[in-house]
Formats: sequence, structure tokens, C-alpha cells
Amino acid sequence: MQLYIQMSFKNSPKDYLHLKENSYYIKDFNRGVIDFKSFQDKMKAVYKERVTDKISNVVENIDLISSVLNVLK
Repeated sequence: MQLYIQMSFKNSPKDYLHLKENSYYIKDFNRGVIDFKSFQDKMKAVYKERVTDKISNVVENIDLISSVLNVLK
């Protein structure tokens, strides 16, 4: 694994935890198959941290609140 990738993991604890949970990525980093940016994109998709995921979560919460308020009327 290249040094700048190791330093990137040291600077971002969430990415390091994801790497520990899915250790098969270490093999890909050592072989040079995957880069850090694509790893972060996959991690964000798994943990639903993308902007679209956050927006859909807010919309679902608003729908839930409005349905509760409609029931209380």
C-alpha cells in the first residue's frame, strides 16, 4: 500500500473502520487495483452518506411527521 493512502486512512477514522470491517480492500490497495477516491465513494454508498441519501432521509422524515400530524387532526 502506498504511503499517501496509509496517511489518508490515518487522517480519516471512518474510512479506517470501513477498511477494518472489509479487509479484502487491503489486497486491492496493495495490488493497485483500487484508488482511495473510489474506496471512499463505495464507503459512502454503503453507509448512506451521499447527498442524495441524506435528502431522501429528510423527505422520509417530513412525510412521517406530516402523516402523524394528519392522524392527530
